[in-house]
Amino acid sequence: MQETLAYSPGVAVNALPRTDPIAEVLAALNRDRPPIARLSHDASIPFGPAMRVERFVLGNGLKVLVLVDPSAPVVCLQTWFGVGSRHERVGKTGIAHLFEHLMFGETEGVPHGAFDRMLEEAGAETNAATFLDWTYYHTNLPKDALELTLRLEAQRMARLVLRDPQVSSEKEVVANERRQRVDDDIDGSVSELLYKEAFRKHAYGWPTIGWMEDIKGFTTEDCVEFYRTYYAPNNAALVLVGDVALDQALRAVQDHYGVQEPAKIPVEDVSPEPPQTEERRLEVSKPTATHKVAIGYRSPALGDFDHAPLSLLNEILFSGRSSRVHRALVQEQEIASEVRGWVGSFRDPALYDIYLSARGDHTGEDLLAALEPILEAVRRTPVTEAELDRAKARTELSVLQGLETVAGKAEQIGFYETVLGDPAALFERLSAYRRVTVGDLLRVARRYLVSSARTVIHVIPDGSSDDDDDAAETDGDSEEAS
Repeated sequence: MQETLAYSPGVAVNALPRTDPIAEVLAALNRDRPPIARLSHDASIPFGPAMRVERFVLGNGLKVLVLVDPSAPVVCLQTWFGVGSRHERVGKTGIAHLFEHLMFGETEGVPHGAFDRMLEEAGAETNAATFLDWTYYHTNLPKDALELTLRLEAQRMARLVLRDPQVSSEKEVVANERRQRVDDDIDGSVSELLYKEAFRKHAYGWPTIGWMEDIKGFTTEDCVEFYRTYYAPNNAALVLVGDVALDQALRAVQDHYGVQEPAKIPVEDVSPEPPQTEERRLEVSKPTATHKVAIGYRSPALGDFDHAPLSLLNEILFSGRSSRVHRALVQEQEIASEVRGWVGSFRDPALYDIYLSARGDHTGEDLLAALEPILEAVRRTPVTEAELDRAKARTELSVLQGLETVAGKAEQIGFYETVLGDPAALFERLSAYRRVTVGDLLRVARRYLVSSARTVIHVIPDGSSDDDDDAAETDGDSEEAS
């Protein structure tokens, strides 16, 4: 029987140089392993006040991030790949999302449908999502199913079967998904149009799901090339959170991933978006009962100093019934039935999306006219300290609630590792929220809420709809497999 190391995640590695438990584990695990399968300990990173993320790197470049949380006998395993729609090229848009579907298919030795069935029989649940900067696969599982899950995940990273029938079938699935979520959905089609108009050069201008003509045009050769390029251990981060024995988990990672060769990841070639110097406006007719407006102001990248204060300003303007815009447009003036805002959380500068839906016969111009004085107020006069304190409290509560489960912790670790290179950046972000002043909000309002640098989409009823105020919210949603 193999001895399991009793490991405390709260002990700093560099505090015990002569009895370093992780060094002892790695010495045993790496014995007789080829270089490609040897693990090195890259960092021990505080994750909140009481936990640590241990980052390891396999010899083939695979990053392994482990957070031991024995509070319940469950584990969340996520694989984050550094590829999203921004890594595609013109004529091949949507292939990152198509791959999210293909990855649930046949692998060498595992027939189609067996991946899901085997995990379900083991008590696990699995899904995936793709967005602009990343693709990730997540599985929630009982602790005793970890070995099985790692084996299946490693197989589909390296041994996926790609043939014409599988590719053709999934292309049709994705085409139907596009029809339902974009072509036949008002919010989806308007969001797509907003980003297309706002981004003339940067890859954020095309949709994650892809243009329909590109989806239909994918070949099996396209898919094989994409798979061999981006689905490689040196383009992935494996995140393990939950009740795991560190030595056993790492040994399984070596066994299943330590035979995979790294790939030559191409240098990313994304053109920066030129400054927008004048407002862009479009008007579209849709089968909706009321007028709608989508507005895209420029927003900073997730890692930018301005991102936290702009997010708090959005909280004051749009979050909840007491927010300034909801109170004015929905409750007092009664000209809107829905208002919302969202600051893009992406690697590169993106958009601050605002969406307004009119009530009754009010028009998009009515909505814009009512919104402008509210935005002018935050550009001209500082918000109150009480408003800022409430926004900070609500934001911090939301962040901490998202960390209550192992899946929530894993998602934050994987997201921030992939986008910012720091699995614990969420806690630095919390500190950044706490440091924001009313002066910061005044500055970002003046810097980003600029009419000459915004894109506006007016949605006009085409007369074919008597009710049905649209489907689900899509701004900011990733494409997720079902």
